[in-house]
Amino acid sequence: MQPALAAWLALSLLAGTGAEEMCGAPPASPARSIPAPQLSPEERLSPHMPESLRCDACHAIAFQIEEQLRRAEGKVGRKALSESDYVDVLERSCSQGWESYGVQELDGEKRLAGPGLPRQEPMSVMVMGGPWPGRLSKMCHSYVGEQGEAQIYGAHRRGPAALRELLCHGEKGACASGKAGGPVPPKALQNEL
Repeated sequence: MQPALAAWLALSLLAGTGAEEMCGAPPASPARSIPAPQLSPEERLSPHMPESLRCDACHAIAFQIEEQLRRAEGKVGRKALSESDYVDVLERSCSQGWESYGVQELDGEKRLAGPGLPRQEPMSVMVMGGPWPGRLSKMCHSYVGEQGEAQIYGAHRRGPAALRELLCHGEKGACASGKAGGPVPPKALQNEL
């Protein structure tokens, strides 16, 4: 009788029946519905990064630049890259695909999510592709053009915090304190002599 019972139990487990029939079905877990973020027309159609996501985008760009420069320095086995090398790395950093970034909605607030950004809610929908890769690339090229390759590489050499400060938190940075809460007060006019 033992071998027959063991065979029946094994077949029942493989077939997925037996225990449910004998004890009833397991309690149903509550169904969860996770909607995709509702994007505004600006978020869907504008060629530019929406103002509300620029700080996150800047941190993503700083992270990618830092990673690309660090890898390039590791490959050459020396401390500093030549000017032509770091200019090439910065160009590649900005021209990469950026497909691993997208938008999530957490507690009613849209946030950019991807490598180098704070972890968001794991049980949420992230809208990837679409306009986000192009916007990130455009912003990256803009930062390199505004700051210059030498200044960006110099900040990288001082560390990731220095690069984020230069790109994101400086006076004109996307994360500057004046940008979050309304209009920035006008700068005082300087006397021209």
